[in-house]
Amino acid sequence: MLEQLKDIHRQAVEELDGVADAKALELWRVRYLGKKSSLTGALRSLAALPLEERRDVGARANEIKRDLESRLEEKERFLQQSLLTSPLASQGIDVTLPGRPIPTGRLHPITQTLNEICCVFRNMGFQTIEGPDVEWDYYNFEALNIPQHHPARDRFATLWIDAGAGAKARLLRTHTSPMQIRWMERERPPIRVIAPGRVYRYEATDATHESMFCNVEGLAVDRSITLADLKGTLFEFCRCLFGEERQVRFRCDYFPFVEPGVEVAISCAACDGAGCRVCGYSGWVETAGAGMVHPDVLRRVDIDPQTYSGFAFGVGVERISMLRHGIDDIRLFYSNDLRFLRQF
Repeated sequence: MLEQLKDIHRQAVEELDGVADAKALELWRVRYLGKKSSLTGALRSLAALPLEERRDVGARANEIKRDLESRLEEKERFLQQSLLTSPLASQGIDVTLPGRPIPTGRLHPITQTLNEICCVFRNMGFQTIEGPDVEWDYYNFEALNIPQHHPARDRFATLWIDAGAGAKARLLRTHTSPMQIRWMERERPPIRVIAPGRVYRYEATDATHESMFCNVEGLAVDRSITLADLKGTLFEFCRCLFGEERQVRFRCDYFPFVEPGVEVAISCAACDGAGCRVCGYSGWVETAGAGMVHPDVLRRVDIDPQTYSGFAFGVGVERISMLRHGIDDIRLFYSNDLRFLRQF
């Protein structure tokens, strides 16, 4: 029996040296270490041997089995390593070739435009402030002269968090104007601030409307501020962002928190004023709502409207970016299409 085990071991080792792939290795394993292998059969026949011979044969058989299992693991590692290194050895690597370029990240086009807008107003003496996205009804509506059941609330398709609790109801802010109230509550004139941030509206999306967009609200309060100061500020803003050739139009409009109110529109860059779907075939794109701060808003924050006056404005960042780059659909900014974003 010992001679038989010796022959099995020698034959297994010789065959293992000739194994060249994983399939052949598996066949070898089944032949010499499987349930029906000659080595397993020898171990099962130990019961028929005399006690003394059984001890020696069993010890030798287990020793051979452990040796073959060890050689099997070593062969598996060798074949796996060969599988990795053989393509490299056959193809070679040209270390003189330049590496593959790794694209660097960049700011989103809306972030770029927002930074430029803030820079323009900062150069005109405005301070940048920020506030919460989740706002109280009081600051978003009531303090801005838009109380409960006011018809102007129909213009704000609001995303409520807990409606029905009056001024303490919470919502996703529909504009960043609440920061005007928060700032006037804690600071006294003169005031010159802008409040950039995301705002939210529950409305259908189209080429010029999104349910979430960026807004920049501005506020200036001081003695003897007039509508001419507002027009001069917004003309300078448009000149800095769009150049001298772009036309700017002021028209009367209504906003509850300003009186009088104006709409600021810029000639459409997508069609050069000829009319397209971006401008609603009018040749103009509304970019801002503005006006003189309503006296009731000033009184609510304990600022005497007989002594102080001010102006406020709100600018849509996406529309500014559309005008600057000739983009005809606001939804492209948030479609996550890298082909579009890599252009900026």
